[in-house]
Amino acid sequence: MRALAVLAWLLALFAQPAAAASSPELVSLEQQLASLVAGKSGEYGIAALDLKTGKTVSINGDVAFPMASTVKLAVAAAYLTQVDHGRRTLDQRIAGRSAYSLIEAMLVHSDNYATDLLIRNLGGPKTVQQWVSWHGLTGISVDRTIAQLLRDRRDLRDTRDSSTPLAMIELLKKIELGNVLKPQSRSFLQTMMARCITGSNRIRALLPAGTRVEHKTGTLTGLTDDVGFITLPDGRRIAVAIFARYGTNRPRTIAEAARAIYDGFAASFRNPFGTALTAR
Repeated sequence: MRALAVLAWLLALFAQPAAAASSPELVSLEQQLASLVAGKSGEYGIAALDLKTGKTVSINGDVAFPMASTVKLAVAAAYLTQVDHGRRTLDQRIAGRSAYSLIEAMLVHSDNYATDLLIRNLGGPKTVQQWVSWHGLTGISVDRTIAQLLRDRRDLRDTRDSSTPLAMIELLKKIELGNVLKPQSRSFLQTMMARCITGSNRIRALLPAGTRVEHKTGTLTGLTDDVGFITLPDGRRIAVAIFARYGTNRPRTIAEAARAIYDGFAASFRNPFGTALTAR
């Protein structure tokens, strides 16, 4: 009986989620990120999640930052949910344009007018917020159209239209692994994110050539954001959210943080015997 109990304990131990214990490499990564932003002017919020193991690192992960145009991911997901349930289609005409072309303009070119047409068609910002809340996403607040946000007096500490870094990677996780979108809609959304032409000097800038990145940027005066997915050489996907307000040279710091995240998670994948696992 004692032997059976020990065996059961060992089986339970190895069945625990990988996120239950941080690897030394990820502890080191979090320290590296903290040191990186400590040496910069401005304020940074960073979170990264290995979608295979569940391991997470964060700096100021629970601090709210303006989403700016990164909110467009939630707008797209809310619309595509309607498509999945047969209430809307990508061919639907909105102000003379197809929903497909509006989502493309919103995610690839960060078109604000296209975004507001989609928000209005959905029923306003409150409907997007209802989608966020329905899926259990706390720490994300959708309050205004893009036109209203740009028209209002700017306050980068305003918690309206904001997200914490940890909440944003949870949104990314639900898009990738949850049941919020059907496979066809998820693939469509990520294809558009992969085509994003804004912010080439942010997450993408310092990653190895050919690295697969799907992302969405956000920019306001004094604010630079970039969020999305990075695929490692072994196929693991990392959800990343980096927000930066105030200070100088924010895009470069985002790029440096993204490269540190890439290297840190690439080094963190270990089998139970402590040796690195490599893709075959």
